[in-house]
Amino acid sequence: MILRTIAEYGARDTQATLPDNVVQHAKRAVLDWLAALYPGAAVSPGIELIKACQDELGVGRASVIGYDTSAFAATAAWINGSVSHSVEFDDIFRDAVYHPGCPVISAALAVAQSKNTTGLQLLNAIVVGYEISTRIGAAVQPSHYKYFHTTGTVGCIGAAAAVAALCAPGNANVMQHAIATATTFASGLQQAFRSDAMTKALHAGHAAAVGVRAGQAAAAGVTGVEDILEGEVGFAAALSAGANWKVALAGLGEEYNITRITRKNHACCGHTFSSIDSALALLHQHGFRIADIERIQIETYQTAIDVTGNFEPGTAFEAKFSLPYVVSHALLFGSVRLDAFDGQKLADKSLRKLMKKISLSPDSDMTAQFPLHRSARVTIVLTDGNTYTHYAKDRKGDPELPLTDEELNNKFDELVIPVLNKEKAEKLKQQIWQLDKLNVNDLVLA
Repeated sequence: MILRTIAEYGARDTQATLPDNVVQHAKRAVLDWLAALYPGAAVSPGIELIKACQDELGVGRASVIGYDTSAFAATAAWINGSVSHSVEFDDIFRDAVYHPGCPVISAALAVAQSKNTTGLQLLNAIVVGYEISTRIGAAVQPSHYKYFHTTGTVGCIGAAAAVAALCAPGNANVMQHAIATATTFASGLQQAFRSDAMTKALHAGHAAAVGVRAGQAAAAGVTGVEDILEGEVGFAAALSAGANWKVALAGLGEEYNITRITRKNHACCGHTFSSIDSALALLHQHGFRIADIERIQIETYQTAIDVTGNFEPGTAFEAKFSLPYVVSHALLFGSVRLDAFDGQKLADKSLRKLMKKISLSPDSDMTAQFPLHRSARVTIVLTDGNTYTHYAKDRKGDPELPLTDEELNNKFDELVIPVLNKEKAEKLKQQIWQLDKLNVNDLVLA
């Protein structure tokens, strides 16, 4: 059974001495997750979730980060997972079209705090959660993403694997049953992306909470179906057009996907990044005036247009999923950060005018390369007839063009200092880089 092989790997790596570069990338994952979480605490749906869960707060040992309170592990994972996905600055595993940090780290940290584990145990659990979920996610793509939000579906599996690693280190049976139970609760529909509802962020929180409950239950003896992944009416059959399980197993325990994670460099949907990068490259290379632009042609893969082809975004959420909006903002203001979606920017007449000069078209070669490459070709035609084109095969932040540790630190500072203040943010940042030498409850997550 595929699940048994995966579970045996997970049990092994919960206690293994992992390669130094793998541990380093696990620390990067935690730092990047916190960078996305703290600003998310000030916006929906975190604000509403705190109200909804009022009776469950102030108990337990798991931090509800950004709200100066605690909860039992599943509730903390539910809130932290949702909050960390809300400002669209969280990590991506490109091959699976999946944000692993929100479900996996939210679940793992909540349980690690409740059990007062070492930081190294937490990092091992995160690696296991990332490896198992990214591989299963990649195995069912690209067909899975037609209807399902991978962070909500495969995220349940990654969260459960990480929790099993903490609740029963080295126990393959617990790992297997935790994953099996979580898999049957996998959910999250693409339609949630296509409106201003808060549901998309909740997918990550739901996955984290499911992982906590499935992992804890498995450690207490609750069993799951061993062929839930490949069974006749199992995960792959129901949620994809079929799975390539060789993708899930190739190099398992030897080649680590956590070292190939995309770190977001723009505060919006990742499907827009290569277009933003290309537009900014043309602006920097040629120095033209925005007023001299006659038209902008964006060619990219079909999924990017399906998800982000909104020319009339009315809210901040819709604007984050509007390719014309974010490219126009990048050209006008030089970047796409959190302030790109405030009320003033949403109403900016020059931005809306520039959006009308954009046209989108799918490119068959780029579509065929998805999800392994997220490419775009941007052509800008000026009123004087000059035409400039830039092709980005990959995005800044992808494994081919990774953010350095310094750039990741800068991202953390930008997003966390306004919430915590400089002194507290710096202390927490240094703790994350030393996490393998600390206990989890040493972290100052105020």
